[in-house]
Amino acid sequence: MMAFRWVWKYAKKYNIKIIIGFILVIICSAMNMVAPYLSGTIVDRVIMGKESNILIPLLGVITAVILLRSILRYIFLILLENMSQDSIFDIRNDIYSNLQKLDFDFFDKTSTGDIMNKMTGDIDAVRHFLAWVGYNVLENSFIFLFGIAIMFSINYKLTLILLMFTPPIAYFARKLAIDVKPTFFNVRQQFSKLNSVAQENISGNRVVKAFAKEEFEIGKFGKENDEFRKRNIDSAKVWRKYLPIIDSLSISLNIVIILIGGIMVINQSITIGNLVTFNAMIFTINNPMRMAGWLINDIQRFSASGEKIIELMNTKPKIKNSENQVEEDRIKGNIEFKNVNFNYGDEEVLENINLKVSPGQTIAIIGHTGSGKSTFVSLLCRFYECTKGEILIDGYDIKDFNLRRLRKNIAVAMQDIFLFSDTIEGNIAYGLPTASMDEVRWAAGIAGADDFINKMEEGYDTIVGERGVGLSGGQKQRISLARALLKNPSIIILDDTTSSLDIQTENNIRHSLDKYFKDKTTFIIAHRISSVKNADMILVLNNGRIVERGTHSELLVKKGEYYNVYINQFGNFDDAKGKEVG
Repeated sequence: MMAFRWVWKYAKKYNIKIIIGFILVIICSAMNMVAPYLSGTIVDRVIMGKESNILIPLLGVITAVILLRSILRYIFLILLENMSQDSIFDIRNDIYSNLQKLDFDFFDKTSTGDIMNKMTGDIDAVRHFLAWVGYNVLENSFIFLFGIAIMFSINYKLTLILLMFTPPIAYFARKLAIDVKPTFFNVRQQFSKLNSVAQENISGNRVVKAFAKEEFEIGKFGKENDEFRKRNIDSAKVWRKYLPIIDSLSISLNIVIILIGGIMVINQSITIGNLVTFNAMIFTINNPMRMAGWLINDIQRFSASGEKIIELMNTKPKIKNSENQVEEDRIKGNIEFKNVNFNYGDEEVLENINLKVSPGQTIAIIGHTGSGKSTFVSLLCRFYECTKGEILIDGYDIKDFNLRRLRKNIAVAMQDIFLFSDTIEGNIAYGLPTASMDEVRWAAGIAGADDFINKMEEGYDTIVGERGVGLSGGQKQRISLARALLKNPSIIILDDTTSSLDIQTENNIRHSLDKYFKDKTTFIIAHRISSVKNADMILVLNNGRIVERGTHSELLVKKGEYYNVYINQFGNFDDAKGKEVG
């Protein structure tokens, strides 16, 4: 019932189409009775009674009713299809809007394939229910009721005999509905896994080919595909168990009509015309009974898909705006971490982080892989919420800032570079769509991207392939950096932004950035000493803790972890003079 109540919230906005459509369904259901009823009249009065003068009028009525029914049927099909498409449009928009609000934590735990399956296959099951299943349930119900009413008016005894078959059909139809529902859930879940494997393989096709793992990936997909096949077979076994029984009981109605109806004609309990009417109207009992199984199948499919979509739409972000929000629109850049801890599940990622940063300062962060560098700056953007302690910006707890306002004042060039399937200009201007072409070129120039972009045949209008396919790692990094710079934020975060660049290119970009960084609070995450040595403060992280802090020269003198990194990269340091060699 949950899925029905949920979908009705969307469909009821188009209730005029639904009401008109369902009225026409009922009218068409009634019109289905005309031809069978008049067929019996033709037999009794025209063939047996020799009233040939009424044949043409009766045939004219049958023809007119059939034509009118066809027109009305076309109208209600169009109305209900439009209603379903309008409802699905709203549902899809709401799902997508909710996805945009969800935190990193949700996407960390949910596969892309599962989300895409809900956005496509599950939504299509809902559309099918609205456009086809709903009106078929109504149509078959009224055909059954109208048919029973007319047959009762002709001969109640024969009608009661036929109705004796409906309780067992209804029983087995209900059993089918109960047993088939869990199999649909299993099918949809496995289909999500299959989509996830396919999506992952397509996204990582270069890695697959580089390691010659095609056969392994084929095997992995084959395993999930085989499991999907088994889940579908399990569902089909439920159908195999009940559908032959339902069909057999439905078809047996024809045998009853021939046997018992024939005996009644012989005994003159009914006329031949009545028997013809009964035989022609057997579809009013037969078809709804046979359709019951298929409709139950589609209803259960809708229910399973609807509940999965509801689950997604009911997922709410854990990180929300507070009721008392800071009014200031432009952040200055004073930052303070006070006893900050962060746990990812049961794993402690950051512990007891304390730091004060003034506007215009550049803070560099280095450390081993997995030491918590990226998590450190993610907390600043509230991509995750700190488990303990607080982070202040301009003296206010970051939880008191409007999320959109906070993130508009922070630009991030992420370690995991993502470029959209758009032009280079569109990618750079992503954070500031109103930027002029001169501003885009300016940002690209500072990021060291303008030269290679101009060498491309279409320049800034070059379409970037999916995830930046066709560009080198260094080119993607420079476009990502330009995108962050163009935003002109108060706080800028560069997460390993120049790791794919050669030393000379990195130096050129760093010199260009020096002026840009003067009035901005900057965080630089890097592995190269050359990327961090000019920072106002360097933090060395190890296992989620700040183990060293200071300037480049101060840290070298301490001969701690930073010193070891320096020696590994450059090999020389004059211990006697306490300075670099060369």
